[in-house]
Amino acid sequence: MRDVKGEDFYKEIENGIVVLDIWADWCRPCKAIEPHLKELEREYPNVKFLKLNADEYPEILQDLGVISIPTVIYFKNGKEVGRIIGAQPKQKFKQTLEEIL
Repeated sequence: MRDVKGEDFYKEIENGIVVLDIWADWCRPCKAIEPHLKELEREYPNVKFLKLNADEYPEILQDLGVISIPTVIYFKNGKEVGRIIGAQPKQKFKQTLEEIL
């Protein structure tokens, strides 16, 4: 998973399926779900997995309506098609991704 910079965010989600992990360094639940998302990234090489630091880009969080972290948002060709809030088991993230594919 790679960090996306604010100025590149909207361009990065334009095409294909994107899983966006909105996180912060101080957030323990954010750290808890990171291994799940990294495993899914290996399992789904055709899906783009990105991380966005909530502390660095509050304006993007406002645009997306994010009020708590971790929040994982699924995009398909630039449109939000799924959202999971809070720490969840890997299967929940995988199930949501499967529904989109």
